Amino acid sequence: MKITREIKTAILVIASILLFIWGYSFLKGRDLFVHYRTFYAKYDNVEGLAASAPVTINGLVVGKVTAIMLDPVTAKPTVEIQVKSDFPISKSSEINIYEPGLIGGKQIQIIPNLEDKSVAESGEYLKGRTVPGLTALVGEKLTPLQEKLERVIVSADTMVTSINKVLDAKSRENLRKSIASLSTTLEELNGVAKGANGIITDNREKIAGTMKNLNKAAENFNTISDSISKIKFGQTVKKLENALTKVDGIIADINSGKGTMGKLLKDDALYNNLTKTSKELELLLQDVRLNPTRYINVSLFGKKNKPYTATKVDSLGVPIKK
Repeated sequence: MKITREIKTAILVIASILLFIWGYSFLKGRDLFVHYRTFYAKYDNVEGLAASAPVTINGLVVGKVTAIMLDPVTAKPTVEIQVKSDFPISKSSEINIYEPGLIGGKQIQIIPNLEDKSVAESGEYLKGRTVPGLTALVGEKLTPLQEKLERVIVSADTMVTSINKVLDAKSRENLRKSIASLSTTLEELNGVAKGANGIITDNREKIAGTMKNLNKAAENFNTISDSISKIKFGQTVKKLENALTKVDGIIADINSGKGTMGKLLKDDALYNNLTKTSKELELLLQDVRLNPTRYINVSLFGKKNKPYTATKVDSLGVPIKK
């Protein structure tokens, strides 16, 4: 069968139309030979999201945003996405708008709920949510920091103003004088330090000798300490305790009137006898002094001695003169 020119022209036109349709779809990112599923989600704000933005599942691109429309009733943006993957997407899955980085626009991320076994059909609405991006998080952190910085700047300005009020001309002059005095003091201290260094340098040998003597004294002290440590303090203390025990026994015997010392301290009769004897001895000595001839008699002419008469004493033991 001979193909006429008209048939060839028709085939060429149809092929051109199909090629144009395929090319147009390819340029829009849609493959005519791939099965797509369409899902919708509503958001309060889709700022930064553009049509043809990629749709990902765990970072893998599985589709794209095909359209963004406004709901005529609620005026909320409605996003249409097409997914070319056969991965089962449940009805409780979420379609989140997120910002992958500082550079580039926003994208769509599908968070599948693997526990839900009810698979969403093409054309259904899924739950939409906006995830704060890095820019939003930085803005949230910088806002309180900016407020704190503003308060710090205001406080610093107030402090500087107060300082300017306090530091008048007289105060500044006094401050200059204080700094000058401090500089002079530091110079004097520097001179004293140099003098001390000179003294140390001049007496370095003497200082070395003193340190050597200190070392010897420390060695001697160590020797004495070793000697003291070798002393049997335990036996010495035990002997001292025994001696103190014996002394306590002697004192107890004396207090109880035992022995000569005890009788001397406790026997009133002995004390009275000693007192009486002492008085009689005192009277005898007084009588000897007053009447010596009664005891020493030297008679040259045979004169008779006078008879002995006891000396009378008063209540205090004092002799009464005749």
